Amino acid sequence: MRAVLVGVDFGGVDFASSFEELVLLAKSAGVKDYDAVTCKRSGPDAALYIGSGKAQEVSDLIVLYQAEIAIFNHALSPAQQRNLEKVLKVRVVDRISLILDIFAQRAKSHEGKLQVELAQLQHLATRLVRGWTHLERQKGGIGLRGPGETQLETDRRLLGERVKMLKARLGKLQKQRETQRRARNKSNGFTVSIVGYTNAGKSTLFNALTKAGAYAADQLFATLDTTSRRLYLPDVGNVVLSDTVGFVRELPHQLVAAFRTTLEETIHADLLLHVIDAASPTRSDQITQVNHVLAEIGAESVPQLLVYNKIDISGGEPEVVLDECGRIARVMVSARTGDGLSELRSAIAGFAVEKYAAQSEDVPDDEADIRFLSH
Repeated sequence: MRAVLVGVDFGGVDFASSFEELVLLAKSAGVKDYDAVTCKRSGPDAALYIGSGKAQEVSDLIVLYQAEIAIFNHALSPAQQRNLEKVLKVRVVDRISLILDIFAQRAKSHEGKLQVELAQLQHLATRLVRGWTHLERQKGGIGLRGPGETQLETDRRLLGERVKMLKARLGKLQKQRETQRRARNKSNGFTVSIVGYTNAGKSTLFNALTKAGAYAADQLFATLDTTSRRLYLPDVGNVVLSDTVGFVRELPHQLVAAFRTTLEETIHADLLLHVIDAASPTRSDQITQVNHVLAEIGAESVPQLLVYNKIDISGGEPEVVLDECGRIARVMVSARTGDGLSELRSAIAGFAVEKYAAQSEDVPDDEADIRFLSH
């Protein structure tokens, strides 16, 4: 598929990295060849977002390049998307729709597919401006007239019924997860969730630690479904390690809401392994974006251990870095080569020992010894 990528620089310091990310998102969605149009504006145009002159430039490039789609690195209003499609004569996709499409392609589990469909329908609810192939159609004629509804009203009603059904199904799955989580909590087990920016190497690290064989690839959003495995640590015993979906800047709110059931594994974890791409020039911004999403789902108070991955690319050395209080602040590793993984295991064990020590303060010494040895 050929596409024209459109980005507007409103004066932000991260425009270049954001547009590079759009290129990766487009490739992840299946774009093979692309051309790009960028411009600077003080603010978006109300009707066409990029203004009529720049829209005509994009239109000419689409004809010249024989592109099938125009992808904007921004969130477009329904009216802007509709107006742009009239001018450009091709399908227009904004950043939110692009991410939703990638999630739809990557969802494998039943729960993941339900979550993605819910997010897509909630996004569609705001922009029912033309016929959608997955919805029933009303036709005129004898015996074919609708029940007194306009087409738009029918689409909204059908969409609302589908959203209600999806929420009910996800509610049942959420109860099952809560039951499983309570069972783990009863055993006083130590739980760890891997979080981080998309393509930071979370699944590769998960596989390296647990030998789980979870899908890992050099692409955005390779992992959508949470996978949990037991990891044995000397002097501590088994801990539960979970791999979760990656985050990205401007992650659609509908996705965060739909994936709340999956992300609750993060909220209830004892420790977050915040995996960071040490080779990325925008890693500081990526850390901020991840912390923003963690705050949005209510996990900002969960203890974090920063794991700087890909030191084999960045040229770093495996090491454990302490803060001014002598606590472990970050660990430098390479999930691909295995460098630093033993230090990471020791760091996780240290956090687990702290938790068990804190629990033992509330119980008699004999019972605390038994509880610690059982782990």
